[in-house]
Amino acid sequence: MNLTWKKCGDDGHWCALEKLNLDSIDDFGGVYIIWHEGNPGRVVYVGQAASIKDRLSVHRNERSILAYSKYGILRVTWAFVSSGQRDGVERYLANQWSPLVGEAFPDVEPIAVNSPWR
Repeated sequence: MNLTWKKCGDDGHWCALEKLNLDSIDDFGGVYIIWHEGNPGRVVYVGQAASIKDRLSVHRNERSILAYSKYGILRVTWAFVSSGQRDGVERYLANQWSPLVGEAFPDVEPIAVNSPWR
C-alpha cells in the first residue's frame, strides 16, 4: 500500500511534534510515526488513531515519549489509512522500525506500506 506521509510548511519539512500547530491538521484517522533526530535517529513511537490530531495532542504530554527529545528534535509524520487496515499497517510499521516506546501492537497480519524516508 502506498501512503502519502504528511509534512509541514511550504518547504515540506518534517513536523516538530512539540511545535506542531494541531489546528492545522485535518482531523482524520490513520497511522503516525514519532522519531527523534540525531545520529542515529530512532523511531520513538508508532501508532494509529481515529483522530490523529487528538492522539498527537496526548503524546505531546507523555514523559515516556518526550524523554527522547534529549537525543534530537522529536519529529512526526502521519498518513490516512482506512479503519479496516490500520491494525495491519501499524503492525507492519512496528515490525520495520522497532519503536523505543510501546510494545502492545495489534496481533494481525502486517500490511506493507512505503516508508516515509524513502
